[in-house]
Amino acid sequence: MQATEITQDAFVAAHASGAPVVDVRSPEEYAAGHVPGAVNIPLEQVAARREEFASDSPMHVICQSGGRSMQASEALAATGVPALSVAGGTKGWIDAGRPVVTGSSPR
Repeated sequence: MQATEITQDAFVAAHASGAPVVDVRSPEEYAAGHVPGAVNIPLEQVAARREEFASDSPMHVICQSGGRSMQASEALAATGVPALSVAGGTKGWIDAGRPVVTGSSPR
């Protein structure tokens, strides 16, 4: 299984329909502003917390701009977890004027 990238527009549609989202940035970056509903699992914890990613639907992985999310998506895909890296990341989400949540809670 190979990780793939999803466009911001496709991610917006998936997010609106309740797709699972994990933010792989640091807790500090996450608390400063994240996509509503995104769960924070920092990149360095992805492998150790792999069981939290078990899902029949693709896991949408986001970071600041797309680099770390692609690394995490590739690691997950290598273990059989369907993962999509969000192109443009949280920066793209914010730049488009979409809402963000601050603090350590997903919502």
